[in-house]
Amino acid sequence: MKIRIHASTTLTAGAAPGVPLWQLAPTHDASGHLLTDFMMLIPRLRSRPSTEIERTSHEIQTVLSLHQDVVFADLNLKLNLLWVSLRPRPGAISELVAAIRLRVPEAVLVGHHTDLR
Repeated sequence: MKIRIHASTTLTAGAAPGVPLWQLAPTHDASGHLLTDFMMLIPRLRSRPSTEIERTSHEIQTVLSLHQDVVFADLNLKLNLLWVSLRPRPGAISELVAAIRLRVPEAVLVGHHTDLR
């Protein structure tokens, strides 16, 4: 799994700043199967103290690392937005969103895409 955190923190995984997320987020897994994705808004995250941003980031990373369906995640502090791409499985998005909300209660699901062709 590749997790990027950017804006007021450092880039990870060698990603360059300014590259649109739609160019970085994978649409297919290594086997060529379509992925699904979702976004969560974390209101005012970027304006919080750096220790709270780090704690939130760690909580999200902990949740995502427990789910083997997750392929890519990006936490954009400028937009206060978490994007997650994962292998489609019935209920996977609901499970992940619920698990993230347990650790980051202010996180809100704002969009998801499922295309099971």
